Amino acid sequence: MAEEQVSLVDDSGAVTGSAPRSVMRRDNLPHAVVAVLVRDSGGRVYVHRRTPTKDVYPGLHDCWVAGVMAFGEEPGPAAARELEEELGIRDVELRHLFSGWYADEDTRQLCHAYTTTYDGPLNHQESEIAWGGWLTVDELRERLADPSWPFVPDGRAFITRWLAGGDG
Repeated sequence: MAEEQVSLVDDSGAVTGSAPRSVMRRDNLPHAVVAVLVRDSGGRVYVHRRTPTKDVYPGLHDCWVAGVMAFGEEPGPAAARELEEELGIRDVELRHLFSGWYADEDTRQLCHAYTTTYDGPLNHQESEIAWGGWLTVDELRERLADPSWPFVPDGRAFITRWLAGGDG
């Protein structure tokens, strides 16, 4: 089976080509990702802990269902794919929140962030999600303020942006 080809992007966000996922990670190449904030009709946020086998930020908590964009994939369909793969959610309306850059020693990514409202059953992809549960926005803020709560740095940057925007 061929290795997943990830969309590489330039500083403007234009796709410049592709690379195998392992090469993108090894060389920390700038790439495109999607992230979806799942909320229920009461406004709670779905938070999960990543499995210890993830290739970046293993075992940390996150509130975004996220993943790399495959070469040739568009953001909206990629976000819908990630929701279905990781939580079993499909046929929901996705609302674009923002697109923005995040970079650290582990990743350089242009993230296309979305949100959706969902009240149905969830089916975790066992290879990606070790635990999940609903938190109110206030509970999420409290957890994020706790330095002992391990949270993915890119997810922290994007949820902080979302919370500052007044949509929380």
